[in-house]
Amino acid sequence: MNSVRSLTAEDVNARLNAKECVNLMRQTFIDLENGKSKQYLRAVFALSTGNVMGVMPADFNSFFGAKILSVYPSNYRRNLPSHQGEILVFDGETGSLKGLVDAMSVTGIRTGACSAVATDVLASPFASVLALIGCGHQGWSHLAAIKEIRDLTEIRVFDQISEKAQSFAKDASERYGVNVIACSSVKQAVETADIVCTLTSSKTPVLESGWIKKGCHINAVGACSKDARELPSDLVIRSRFYCDSVESVMNESGDFLFPLKEGLISEGHLLGTVGELLCGKIEGRTSADQITIFESLGMAVEDLAAADYVLGKD
Repeated sequence: MNSVRSLTAEDVNARLNAKECVNLMRQTFIDLENGKSKQYLRAVFALSTGNVMGVMPADFNSFFGAKILSVYPSNYRRNLPSHQGEILVFDGETGSLKGLVDAMSVTGIRTGACSAVATDVLASPFASVLALIGCGHQGWSHLAAIKEIRDLTEIRVFDQISEKAQSFAKDASERYGVNVIACSSVKQAVETADIVCTLTSSKTPVLESGWIKKGCHINAVGACSKDARELPSDLVIRSRFYCDSVESVMNESGDFLFPLKEGLISEGHLLGTVGELLCGKIEGRTSADQITIFESLGMAVEDLAAADYVLGKD
């Protein structure tokens, strides 16, 4: 019997960089749309502690598995990540467990990569100013990935902890050699930005529609439950709205479900998935002035594709 491999965060970071992951996620979206993999709706369990356990399964025929994680939003007080867990990868032929892969590192890299793929197909080809709302791990992931698909001339960052934004700006400027500005407000960060990424744990909108200029592309990443939202209804109304998974949006996306329940939009306002865009099945941006939104809820196919990839690298 083969031994089960176990990869730590350090192992994942050594085996998967932003450029590789952007290409991998692009192919993952295409394969899902073409029926080469199967995505199941995640199961979310409310714990007695008031926190959450999630199970996210997927099947690629040659391998299958699930990401199992805990979500503890208040962990920042303990200087711990809010999301922790493992990805279990099984062999599709024998059903044997192939490996355990650190979920935090995979999720971190692939989430930014998925937003980059969406940005590439939806944002203006001339987009050069990026705003990051939230300077945690996802801030770094999104910056690294989006730099792979656009020539960024300026990056504006905001975090509720101002010192965190200042530290991020200093370190990112040194690492990437680009002008990074720590902003004192969300409004200052997003006004005139070509690409906006909301990466927060907020349950209420962090943006206002009037702050977003025509032609902007937004990656809405932080809100992942039906009772949480980062986007106000009037901004959603203005937008062309896309996602990673239609089923997930209809079950879990407060950004979409709040204006839907308010009667401000119909289900048809959700135009489709990034996979459909990549396969040429639906239209993306049709004019320079349109605001586009990518609602990123995360899919198990993304985690499993990345986990199997790193397990296959020496």
